[in-house]
Amino acid sequence: MATAYINGIDIRYEDSGGGGPVLLFSHGFLMDHTMFDAQVERFSADYRCIRWDERGFGDTPAPDAFTYWDSASDAVGVLDACGVDKAVWIGMSQGGYLSLRAAMAHGDRMNALVLIDSQAAADGPEALEGYHGMLAAMTGDDDEMFGAVASMVAGLILGDEALSAEWIPKWEARRTTTDLNVPGQTLLGRDDVSDRLGEITCPTLVIHGTADEAIPLELARATAAGISDVRGFVEVEGAHHAPNMSHPEIVNDAIASFLTEIAA
Repeated sequence: MATAYINGIDIRYEDSGGGGPVLLFSHGFLMDHTMFDAQVERFSADYRCIRWDERGFGDTPAPDAFTYWDSASDAVGVLDACGVDKAVWIGMSQGGYLSLRAAMAHGDRMNALVLIDSQAAADGPEALEGYHGMLAAMTGDDDEMFGAVASMVAGLILGDEALSAEWIPKWEARRTTTDLNVPGQTLLGRDDVSDRLGEITCPTLVIHGTADEAIPLELARATAAGISDVRGFVEVEGAHHAPNMSHPEIVNDAIASFLTEIAA
């Protein structure tokens, strides 16, 4: 891992190097750059893979309030630190939120866009209520409550017992080292960019799990409908919120086909 001082923060990132086309991976809420292990393993032989820890996750701090527009600028700064002009941006959930905003504000830095279980809209009252409860449990002192909610959240995101057993201890460790409320308020307070989707002109691929309860399939479809150059909408049957982890072969094959198409 390397560190770059970007927008007043030390941001941690990993660069596989090489001379191939660049893929920039941005992770989801509660996760870190390692959620893309299966993608980097698949693509790093032919592509330069850059992945990073967003504010408040992994080894990147979040000392002050920020927005996903700030995160989009952070990602551009990571590209700058790597000496990269343009990349294919691949964002999962929260990583998609910042990538959508980057496509609007920094479109000249984006060759193409891949959205994995993400959306353009803000969350409704019911979802916000659930997120508030999650944050309270995940940051509170009640170990029993934390365990119950962490297990539920792992089921929603991962839908896989082995992956849950790997990630819940990471979340527990963060309780004493990181204030989840800072990135949490970014998630809860994000703006709705649905009316700006027409600004995105780069080739786009949308991938979504059919069993995603965090962002239902219809919200991804609404996002795809607003983007002019969507080359495919891949439904991952039975996948929850992170199909790139639970169903990596399907997701990797979809990304590979898309990359081949846009390079032709």
